[in-house]
Amino acid sequence: MHGSPPNYLTARTTIRSWLFSTDHKRIALLYFASITFFFLIGGLAAVLIRLELVTPAADLVLPDTYNRLFTMHGVIMVWFFLVPSIPTTLGNFVLPLMLAARDLAFPRLNLASWYFYIAGGALTVLALLLGGVDTGWTFYEPYASAFSNGYVTLAVLGIFLSGFSSILTGLNFIVTTHKLRAPGMTWYRLPLFVWSLYSTSVILVLATPVLAMTLLMLVAERVLGIGIFDPALGGDPLLWQHMFWFYSHPAVYIMVLPAIGIVSELVPAFARKQIFGYKFVAWASVAIAAIGFLVWGHHMFVAGQSLYASLVFSFLSYLVAVPSAIKVFNWVATLHKGWIRFDAPMLYAFGFIGLFTIGGLTGLFLAALAIDVHVTDTYFVVAHFHYIMVGGSVSAFFGGLHYWWPKITGRLYPEGWARAAAILMFFGFNLTFFPQFVLGWLGMPRRYDAYPPEFQIWHVLSSAGASTLAVAYAMPLFYFFWSLVWGARAPANPWGATGLEWLTGSPPPARNFERTPIVVRGPYDYVEGQPRPQAENV
Repeated sequence: MHGSPPNYLTARTTIRSWLFSTDHKRIALLYFASITFFFLIGGLAAVLIRLELVTPAADLVLPDTYNRLFTMHGVIMVWFFLVPSIPTTLGNFVLPLMLAARDLAFPRLNLASWYFYIAGGALTVLALLLGGVDTGWTFYEPYASAFSNGYVTLAVLGIFLSGFSSILTGLNFIVTTHKLRAPGMTWYRLPLFVWSLYSTSVILVLATPVLAMTLLMLVAERVLGIGIFDPALGGDPLLWQHMFWFYSHPAVYIMVLPAIGIVSELVPAFARKQIFGYKFVAWASVAIAAIGFLVWGHHMFVAGQSLYASLVFSFLSYLVAVPSAIKVFNWVATLHKGWIRFDAPMLYAFGFIGLFTIGGLTGLFLAALAIDVHVTDTYFVVAHFHYIMVGGSVSAFFGGLHYWWPKITGRLYPEGWARAAAILMFFGFNLTFFPQFVLGWLGMPRRYDAYPPEFQIWHVLSSAGASTLAVAYAMPLFYFFWSLVWGARAPANPWGATGLEWLTGSPPPARNFERTPIVVRGPYDYVEGQPRPQAENV
């Protein structure tokens, strides 16, 4: 319309205006470009690992190179893709829009968080390229300090810097949620994605400093020879495991809670129905974040900790499954008798629910002491972890990306291709990782580049699935680019959704809203399958 304000993409177009922007929407796109780059690096390492495992013999790369490949894959994918992926991209873009805020509470800190992320990623990639790291992504002691090469210190410092990015993002989200909500937006009128991001932010702010201290102690031991974790210097390697997993188990929920929030947006939007048990779903996110701090010891059942401590951690691991199950039950209840649209975002949501359920149930296997002793350090653990983190979180990430893509870019993508990619991703993932449950149960240890020939059929199936999965992950890259050039222009609300973010233009103006809306009802108000406006005076 003539005279309408420019959108955030066209307000200023110089490179400097992007690199020094404090607009949360532009910073979200900077993060999106960055995590896509790291996802490609981590994915390439995974492809080489699966190619090596097609045959029983170690005949593609040297054993040391194989160790460096799976370390590269784990480090990059955990700290530079999975942890930041949803909060820094979709969370950064959508959170202020959902709250009808003009930006995050601290725009300059938001930009600084991206620069910390880039600096940390550059150091870590440099370490991996110069000589690689062969410790695995967990940097277990005393191997990481006494026996590995000198590039461990560089990689650890890179992860340390990226932690500042996480802390600043979490702090920004917490303050924004408390202080910048629209008039009338009470806590029980918050979108469920905001509840999930808030819970995630609490974990980021409280748990990440523990990782930072742990990594600094590792550097001090390597550089100064101070005995902290290395028994040869008077240290205790179990101390590393306690401190590392005190962060890294809550980090699992840093990765999965935002994904749960996305699915909680997609299910009511495409079922055209009020979310079932809103308060239960909201408080389940808080419960997951709280209990997640109490279960780190279930990673140490065979590490020599007290049997009584293991029993307590086993019980708490079962307890944390309760709020996760509440969410799954409530999503299914929301779908019951809904007016369901099987568009691409909903197909990704269905994929998440299935994969997350399998991953959660197998997590209960690992929480049982007797079973965990049998399958520890086998491919059963690898499969469980990937069902939750990759199958679940990445499916939800793609679902949210497709859902908000028209809002982000102002363009529509080809729906047929998007549905095909969602279906292919689901089947490719299961073909990749379900055979690994069988391998682990049969006793195949992880991190080995050679194995007995009787395991080959399962590895071949897994590698074939990885090829399918790679195609499914690559497809959106191509049709999203196509949509930017040739895609039809998107209306303000192509899905008929109810959130505040759909009340502004596609793409949004630089200041999000011309006038701040006044919230009059909850975010999932549907009557006979039709949305009712959440706010007035827009």
